[in-house]
Amino acid sequence: MSTPPPRTSLMVVAALAAALGLGTGVYYVARTPQETGFPAVGRPAAAPAQPGDAMPAITLPDVDGTPVDFARFGGRPLLINVWASWCGPCVEEMPMLAAFAAAQPADGVQVVGLAIDTPDGVRDFLDRVPVTYPIVIEQPAPDDASVRLGNAQGLLPYTVLVGADGNIVKQKLGPFADGEIEQWVGSQAKNRRR
Repeated sequence: MSTPPPRTSLMVVAALAAALGLGTGVYYVARTPQETGFPAVGRPAAAPAQPGDAMPAITLPDVDGTPVDFARFGGRPLLINVWASWCGPCVEEMPMLAAFAAAQPADGVQVVGLAIDTPDGVRDFLDRVPVTYPIVIEQPAPDDASVRLGNAQGLLPYTVLVGADGNIVKQKLGPFADGEIEQWVGSQAKNRRR
């Protein structure tokens, strides 16, 4: 018959094992998924932007897969509308956004649609409801462009107004009512960088 190890020895061994496991977990969470080979589950997403913050750097593919860097719209106000082809309120407000965009002068507010959708879903939608402003596509993720632009709830539609200086002016969750876009944008159309 063997005698059991002293209780303090078991506690020390358990504490060392726990510390080693915690240290390993912190090490893997602190590294990128490419470094570890594990998905980024549990990694904190970037803090959502608020009014007054600089717009985060965003480059996303358009419907044809060509990268669109939002920095190319700098120097003029930017209205970014986050939508999806399967979102009823998004679809309802699209003609109003298209009319607003078409009425803008060359140095007016630039409208950009950010579809949280599939390329096929967006193409099918745009075949039925064509728009003339740029549309980019992204898959939903905990740190997608919509979240980085302040949409912490992940609901659609979501719209962000960025001033000509590159700072976020305001954010709106939910669809625009008829005639509301012009009022919501307000004086930003006149506040172009000179």
